[in-house]
Amino acid sequence: MVEDERQRLAHLSINLQRRALIYNTTRDFFNKRGFLEVETPVRSPAIAPEKEIIPIGSEGWFLSTSPELYMKRLLAAGYDKIYQFSRCFRKGERGRYHNPEFTLLEWYRTDADYEQMTKDTEGLVTTIAGKLGMGTTLRYRGKKIDLRPPWLRLTISEAFKKSAGWDPVAEPVAQRFDEDTILKVIPDLNPNRPTVLMDYPAPMASLARLKPDRKDVAERAEVFIGGLELANAYSELTDRQEQKKRFLEEARQIEQEQNRTAPMPEKFLAVMSNLPECAGIALGMDRLVMLFCDAASIDEVIPFTTDEA
Repeated sequence: MVEDERQRLAHLSINLQRRALIYNTTRDFFNKRGFLEVETPVRSPAIAPEKEIIPIGSEGWFLSTSPELYMKRLLAAGYDKIYQFSRCFRKGERGRYHNPEFTLLEWYRTDADYEQMTKDTEGLVTTIAGKLGMGTTLRYRGKKIDLRPPWLRLTISEAFKKSAGWDPVAEPVAQRFDEDTILKVIPDLNPNRPTVLMDYPAPMASLARLKPDRKDVAERAEVFIGGLELANAYSELTDRQEQKKRFLEEARQIEQEQNRTAPMPEKFLAVMSNLPECAGIALGMDRLVMLFCDAASIDEVIPFTTDEA
């Protein structure tokens, strides 16, 4: 067993070295643009209630599923550009692209929207590719991917009408949406270009603001590269009453469908009146490293998965 582990970790050496370089390049990218690196708690008495995400309990509190609420509290206190690498935990998420403990890179800007966060992502990914000597071309699992900005943009309505034959904005059915995203929409995306899916159905973006001219559409965007969902961006909701209403509805559904209680993040809600216009994004670092290591599984880019712990 000891020899097997030694060989397994030795096999990961090149990928872990590349991972370290990607982290260093990412820090340099944000530091040069005036962002402040921050750290927020890994345990919290309350997290954002989201029925798709099942948290892991910790002595009556919760392990972080995302640093989002703490980072927005910093924005409300006057910070304008912040980022962090955050250890996050989500129960039951294990597979080719998932581990229950993983790393999110999140960054936030005031006076910005989801389009700005997408442009940041374009800049970050192309900067890393250049640092690794790849130019503007990424080769992943047999695909040759052109990283040159601007990346392809598709609204959710456009993507679903093309690939699934229906419009989830007009008919927001969550289960059907999730299934068709995985089985029909993602496989039909251009394999040789990163693609940004934008303008999600309003019920499927509980922390995003609605488009000013479309109350059925939220300013949410997701970035896909090589078939991997890489990042999720929001123009952030800043209306305290609307946010609490959405949280309460999510909590009601969680209790009804999953028989668990989701406490309100009251400290976050209390400072929302000070939250400026802002935008944020969460990017999966393990998946980003997978792309740049041409790795088929998350197991190839982290030394100890939940199975090896």
